[in-house]
Amino acid sequence: MTYAYKQNPRIVRNILFLLFALPGLSFASWISRTPAVRDLLQVSTAEIGVILFTAAAGSLAGLLGAGSIVARKGARLVILGSSLLIVIGFVAIGLGTVLKSLPVVMGGLIIFGCGFGSAEVALNVEGSAVEKALDRTLLPAFHGFFSLGTLAGAVIGAGAVAFHFEIMVHFSILALLMAAAVGFCYRYLPEDTGKERMDAGTSKGSVVKQQLKVWQEKRTLLIGIIVLGMAFAEGSANDWLPLTMVDGYKVSPQTGSLIYGLFVAAMTLGRFTGGWILDRYGRVRVLSGCAVAAITGLLLVIWGQHYLVASVGVVLWGLGASLGFPVGLSAAGDESQSAAVRVGAVATTGYFAALVGPPVLGFLGEHFGLLRALIAVLIGIVIAGSLSRAARPQ
Repeated sequence: MTYAYKQNPRIVRNILFLLFALPGLSFASWISRTPAVRDLLQVSTAEIGVILFTAAAGSLAGLLGAGSIVARKGARLVILGSSLLIVIGFVAIGLGTVLKSLPVVMGGLIIFGCGFGSAEVALNVEGSAVEKALDRTLLPAFHGFFSLGTLAGAVIGAGAVAFHFEIMVHFSILALLMAAAVGFCYRYLPEDTGKERMDAGTSKGSVVKQQLKVWQEKRTLLIGIIVLGMAFAEGSANDWLPLTMVDGYKVSPQTGSLIYGLFVAAMTLGRFTGGWILDRYGRVRVLSGCAVAAITGLLLVIWGQHYLVASVGVVLWGLGASLGFPVGLSAAGDESQSAAVRVGAVATTGYFAALVGPPVLGFLGEHFGLLRALIAVLIGIVIAGSLSRAARPQ
C-alpha cells in the first residue's frame, strides 16, 4: 500500500478531521427527521424498519465494494465519489418527502447508504496513511470528529424541526454545504493513497477461504460476538432513538431529536477520552465498564417512566456504547499475522448488526412497542459484557 505524501501530512490530517465529520452530519440529520418522514409517508413502525434496512443495505454494498476500488484507483477518488453519492441520496430523500413517495425515499436511502459505506472505507484508509506519515495514533480522534458531526447533525435537525423547515429545504442546504466542503478539500488529498499492486497469484476464492478460516479461532469468534452486541447497542440508538422517545414518552419530535443529541454527545465524549482510559485501565476493564454503563442506561430508558429519567439513561447508553466497536477491532488486530483478515471479519459482524438490527427492532416495536423492543438490545449488551475477557491483549 502506498503511503508516500507529496502534500504536507499535517494539512491532510486537518482536512480529514472535517471529512470524517461530514458523514456523521448527514447521517444524524436523516435520523433526526425520521419521525417527520414517518408522518409524511404515513407508514407504520415496522415499515420504518424496512426503510432503515435499505440504508443499511446500501451501506453494506458500499463497504464491500469500496476496498477493491481504493486498491485500483486510490482513496481520494473514492472519497469524492462517495461524497457525491451522499449528496445525491440526500436530495433524493428530500424530494421523496415532497412527493410523499416511499419508493423515492428508499431509492435515495440506498444511494445515500452506498456513499456512506464507501466513505467509511476510503476515509479510514487515508486516516491510516496519515498515522504512518506522522507516526502518531490519530484514528480515534478521526472517529471522534465523526461523532462531532453526528452531534452537529442532531442539533441542526432539532433546530429544523423547531423552525418547521421542510425536509427538502433542510437536506438541500446541507447537501450544498457538504458538496462545497468536499470540493475544497479534494485538492489537498494525495492521489495514490491506498493503491496496491495486485498479485496475479491471489484469487478471490483464496481470500474468502482465509476470511472464513479465522472464524474457527475461538478468540476471534468471541470478539466478533462482543462487537456484534456493542454495535447493535450503538446502531439501535442511531436508527430508533428519536422515534422511541416520541412514541414511548410522548415527547415532541423536537425533544426526541434533542435527546438523540444527548446520546451522540455522550458517544463523542467517550471516543475522545477513550484512548486515555484504555491506556490507564486496559481493554477488559473498559469493556466491562462500558457494558455496565450501557445496561444501566437501557434499564432507565425502558422502565424510567419519565422522559427526564430516560434522558439520563440515554447518556449512560451513549457512554457505554462508545468504545465497544473500536476496542473490539483493536483486539482483533493483536497478532500481526492475518491481522487484516481478522479485523475485517470482526468488522463485518458490526455491519451485520447495522443491517439486521433496524427491521428486527421495527418488527418487535410494531408488536410490543419500541421501548420493550429495546430489551433485545439489552440482552445483546449483557452477552457482550460477559465475554469481555476475550479481548485481553495477547
